[in-house]
Amino acid sequence: MRFPDDVPVLTDSLVTLRAHTTADIGPAYETCQDPEMQRWTTIPVPYLQEHAVGYLTEQIPAGWADGSSYAWAIEYDGRYAGTVDLRDREGGVGEIGFAVSPWARGNGVMTRAVKLAVRHAFDQLGLQRVIWRAYVGNWGSRRVAWKAGFRSLVTLPQEGLQRGVRRDEWVASVTRDDELEPQGRWWPIPVVEGNGVRLRPLGPQDAERVMAACNDERTATWLAGLPSPYTLEDAHTFIEGRIAWAADGDGVSWAIADPETDELLGNISAFDLRGRIDPTVGEIGYWAHPDARGRGVMSAAVGLAVRHAFTPLDDGGLGRRRLVLYAAAPNAASAHVAEVNGFVRTGLQRAASPRRDGSYDDLISFDLLATEHPDYRKLLENVAE
Repeated sequence: MRFPDDVPVLTDSLVTLRAHTTADIGPAYETCQDPEMQRWTTIPVPYLQEHAVGYLTEQIPAGWADGSSYAWAIEYDGRYAGTVDLRDREGGVGEIGFAVSPWARGNGVMTRAVKLAVRHAFDQLGLQRVIWRAYVGNWGSRRVAWKAGFRSLVTLPQEGLQRGVRRDEWVASVTRDDELEPQGRWWPIPVVEGNGVRLRPLGPQDAERVMAACNDERTATWLAGLPSPYTLEDAHTFIEGRIAWAADGDGVSWAIADPETDELLGNISAFDLRGRIDPTVGEIGYWAHPDARGRGVMSAAVGLAVRHAFTPLDDGGLGRRRLVLYAAAPNAASAHVAEVNGFVRTGLQRAASPRRDGSYDDLISFDLLATEHPDYRKLLENVAE
């Protein structure tokens, strides 16, 4: 195909895919200075002006000419906003790649661009399947792929090669008969504040405090599965795992933070949200940093999490009908938090809570129904307190 004459223009009225021009060289060069762009792609680092010139004036036209790669400039709000490309199209299967300029992120630009390119691949290029891949940890790219309908996600250890270093990759795909819409639920993690605490998403800045809390003897007593010693790497793995929970639809996990300093005081989660037996049920779990104990922090945090869990899906909550909670029988503090928040003791599982020394405590089970929550009517009616 001749470049740029034969490059099809694709648009959905807000986002347009078009041929690159020399006017895009400057914006493309600036986009590639972004640390996140360099972290998650294979572009040269440092990225020079000559790299942008070569890519836009040589590599992209050559790809269109020999059919090895079809790359479009993404135009949004009258500006260059990134690039999306289709490549390796032999045997009816292609692979998509994309990058968006920092200024355009958060506006759904990349999702729209990917859908345009994928639809063109199926309807005009005759592809049967399009593959997406990204280095593990690139949650922005994974979210775009999820929103565009990619599914059957797998993790391939050391599948990717970035500047001579092997990295684990996520891989997913979509077929021509699939809807280009999200499959499953990716739970948002909202900031919820009240009663002297703030619930917010966990982040890398919390790793030191997570490590300190999980090395605490009291925490380790009740969470026997924690690594010992608990390292900073373990903390970062934990934080990444909570993001994965949300992305997989399994749970929502918050940092409990001081509303003034934003310092982490603990962790609370609503999980098992895809329950195999009953998907309207969830479990509440929590742990506190030693600094937060004895201050009512956990009771307040559980109250906020429970209210969000019972808030209907259409109002941004988790839409739970019933919540369960478990506490080791000797852990009076944890049981007190449950009871303060209205949980009802429903039974005792004998020798069901493991300790690190190989012994087992009895496990108390609690539950709480949405209809028992004091704000039940308000939650249903979406009436603010």
